[in-house]
Amino acid sequence: MHFDLVDLRLMVRIAEANSLTRGAEASFLSLPAASTRIKNLEESLGTKLLYRTSQGVTLTPPGQAFVHHARTVLAQLENLTGDMQEYAKGIKGHLRIAGSTTALSEFLPPVLSAYLRAHPDVNIDLRERLSHDIVRAVSEGQIDIGIVSGPVRTEALQAIPYRSDSLVLVVAQDHPLAQEPSVPFTRTLDHDHVGLHEASAIHAFLRQVSGAVHRTLRMRIEVGNFETACRMIEAGIGVGIVPLSSAKRHAERLAIRIVPLQDDWSLRRQFVVVRQLEALPPFGRDLVDLLVEDARSAGVQAA
Repeated sequence: MHFDLVDLRLMVRIAEANSLTRGAEASFLSLPAASTRIKNLEESLGTKLLYRTSQGVTLTPPGQAFVHHARTVLAQLENLTGDMQEYAKGIKGHLRIAGSTTALSEFLPPVLSAYLRAHPDVNIDLRERLSHDIVRAVSEGQIDIGIVSGPVRTEALQAIPYRSDSLVLVVAQDHPLAQEPSVPFTRTLDHDHVGLHEASAIHAFLRQVSGAVHRTLRMRIEVGNFETACRMIEAGIGVGIVPLSSAKRHAERLAIRIVPLQDDWSLRRQFVVVRQLEALPPFGRDLVDLLVEDARSAGVQAA
């Protein structure tokens, strides 16, 4: 069965617009030409892809499956184009990596520094995303290597144990919660919070957790990194949820206290996820090996 890239793009644009007319316009096709392409595609597949009504069009179940795969194929072609352009410029490798806030800020910088020194012909595209978004991106081929944390289903991906870290409450030394042995997250919601910016994965995660208990996260101030957050907490602006590894480092020189959280989700087991380790290029497998070795050298059982 032969698939035309024009048809793939047309179906994706129709789905995005919920309109055959606007999908045709976005594809720079006339409406009759677009209609003919969809009709021929449906005949070739032996099934209807669109429900046609006076209000527009919607995808049939086969149409939804078609668009899902079309997006994956088109994304991979874009990545292929980008990779080939970099080869032409003398850059011989390109890795797309996504991780949680903790992984990107606490664990990856020294590993990537060592890796890039050893691989001067490799470029890295590094993104911060929520764990379930990382799983989807790796599954769809948009990301080569992901680092996920917390209770997330890795589906059919190959998941390699990496590290563990905890989310903890950080407060000023004179804060009412400073002497508590531990607290549930819900108690922290009675206080103003200091947190990372809205686009960060940890911000989105805490919003989700707050919403799950039907409470509001009162974000008093948003900052760019955990060090600044701890300084703002020390100044009494609010409390904050911070990875234990970061909180310990900053507590050595700031007047802050670390209070464990009682919630099960506060323990964050991390995994390196790939579609298939053997399918990665050699320089990609080198990075996975370096991540696992780094975790072991830090005293973390990663396998």
